[in-house]
Amino acid sequence: MHFVIRKMKPVHPSRPNRFISSNWRIEQLPGLSAENQAGLIDCGIRTTLQLLQQASSPVQRQALATQLQIHIQHINKWVALADLSRLPGVGCEYCGLLLHAGIASCAQLAQTPVERIHQQILRLQVATLQRRDLCPTRGAIAQWIEQARAAARSPSCSRV
Repeated sequence: MHFVIRKMKPVHPSRPNRFISSNWRIEQLPGLSAENQAGLIDCGIRTTLQLLQQASSPVQRQALATQLQIHIQHINKWVALADLSRLPGVGCEYCGLLLHAGIASCAQLAQTPVERIHQQILRLQVATLQRRDLCPTRGAIAQWIEQARAAARSPSCSRV
């Protein structure tokens, strides 16, 4: 069985307040072992949006952790990554970077100044990779923040 997950633009030109979440196969979410991926799939969770729907409350997260026989911290991390990956500019490529830089949700991203996030990511890149050139630009980060704000305004967007 194959899933086609399309990367969609976050804002429709005629409706600027409409947000469309990106959705990814669970295998694309960074940091999940093959065993974890298989466990989620066995629970009926095949995409990041399904993970967000089925783990939207602390009770649901604990139940999923119990079912998978893993610590709830793993579920919380995966939910944070899935939440950030909803933003088309972030996706699965940058959600882990944001999480490691201290941004754990779209709501937090929406409220954090560009310069602060840029400095956190730059420090992380230099400390771990000794490379400044891999840091996303301020413009890209500003776009992520705008997408996070659009997600927060969207009534159809699930809150995590």
